[in-house]
This record gives sequence, structure tokens and C-alpha cells, in this order.
Amino acid sequence: MKKIEAIIQPHRLEWVKEALLALEVQGMTVTEVKGFGQQKGLREVYRGMEYQIDFIPKVKIEMVVQDDKVQTIIETIMTNARTGKVGDGKIFVFPVEEIIRIRTGETGEAAL
Repeated sequence: MKKIEAIIQPHRLEWVKEALLALEVQGMTVTEVKGFGQQKGLREVYRGMEYQIDFIPKVKIEMVVQDDKVQTIIETIMTNARTGKVGDGKIFVFPVEEIIRIRTGETGEAAL
């Protein structure tokens, strides 16, 4: 099993979510986060004053999936989150040693 974390632009969340639900992803966690990468923040002008925004709002999607679904999910996220501009985000994939469903005590893939 693998844990997939995708950090994407907030306005692309609905597209990514709908595409993942079409793949019958069992569940996901979505968190509003802030950060920067190549963008290094933004310069904004408000009422004639220029100011720097160091952290850009993003959305982090987390899910744990079976190994055979990882590549399809990655491709789906990339297709639906991509705008072609700097700041589209990143996808991280981590190995998962064990999953335990608290309510029933089920483990492994049965706990997904």
C-alpha cells in the first residue's frame, strides 16, 4: 500500500476530487495549507501599497491506496490539477507499513 499526498491549487480541487471519485477512491483527506516553492511568494498592490505574500494558499490531498492503483491515481491528479504554470503543485508517494481501522480492528487492505 502507498500513501499519496498531492499539494495542488485550491481552484483545481473540485476537478481532482470528481476524477478521483470516478476511479472509486475509497477516501481522502483534504487540508488547506500554505507554502511556497519556485513561486517564492507573490507581490500584491493594495491601495497603492506594495506588499509581499510569502506563503501561497494550497490544498493538500492525502489518501492511502493499493499498489496497483498508484500510477492511475497519480496520472489522474496530474491531468486534473495541471494548468501549465508555475505553482501547479507536487505529488509525493510514501510506502505504508500497516493500516488499522479503529472501529473494527481490521488491518491491511481490509481497513481501507
